[in-house]
Amino acid sequence: MSVTTEAPAAFRNAAARPSPLGLLIEAIGDITSRRRLVRYLVQAEIRKRGADTLLGNIWWVLDPLLLMGVYVVLVTIITSRALPDYPLFIFAAILPWKWFTAAVTDATGSIVNQHRLIKQIAFPKIVLPVAATTAGIVGFGFGLIPLAAIMAFYGDRLSPLVLLIPVIAVVQYVFTVAVAILVAAGNVFFRDLGNVVRHLLRLWWYLSPGLYALSHLDEISLFDNPILRFVAHANPFAVLFEAYRSVIYGTPNGPPIPPDWISLGVLLIASTAFLAVASVAFKRLEPTFAKVL
Repeated sequence: MSVTTEAPAAFRNAAARPSPLGLLIEAIGDITSRRRLVRYLVQAEIRKRGADTLLGNIWWVLDPLLLMGVYVVLVTIITSRALPDYPLFIFAAILPWKWFTAAVTDATGSIVNQHRLIKQIAFPKIVLPVAATTAGIVGFGFGLIPLAAIMAFYGDRLSPLVLLIPVIAVVQYVFTVAVAILVAAGNVFFRDLGNVVRHLLRLWWYLSPGLYALSHLDEISLFDNPILRFVAHANPFAVLFEAYRSVIYGTPNGPPIPPDWISLGVLLIASTAFLAVASVAFKRLEPTFAKVL
């Protein structure tokens, strides 16, 4: 099947432009009706990641540990401003961030890399970034192994609240899928987007409270400005990092505590709205993918 298979859809869109609600319903239908395809793509993505390197998915265990070691040396030895049990403090942020960056990076090229398949077979393209994001859950699960070991080492940090990690991960998943869908569509038209995304992710990490606690920003006079404070606290990963740390690390001088449910709820609502907008934008652009590719 050639590019012409996309022509009827493009013609229909030009003749009767679907409403945003109609496109959103269509996107949901595309994903739910292709569950077997999504599952197959997720399995293929996991196998591909495991085959690309000698250690395969074990890197999901080693990589965050290596990053933790680098940042622990940087902060504890060079700057001498580490918090108590700092390896656990920073690992609680590295693990979800690795999931996010891996998912977004893979999703960015998920459509472009399948250009031959797209030109030959008619199927909903939105399943490609969704599958790339979902495959990252397996890696996140591997990352929980060293997390459990570190928490066992710091025995006083171990708490039943750690069972809330999947709840926080659901909020992150919704936000990640929205970003993945948007960048996957954008990369079809702007092939340099992959390079831009990598730099933006690096900047995003340092602007997020990954190496430090969000409360430390209150000690910086620069953040006396209410606008800057609002931007810092509105960062989705400020909310997510603080939530993960609440149930994994707690406070510098105390055990784990429940996360801020209000902040998580607001982020979930905002991420759901963001996902709806991203899905509608994706469905608007989808009929032109085969032509551009």
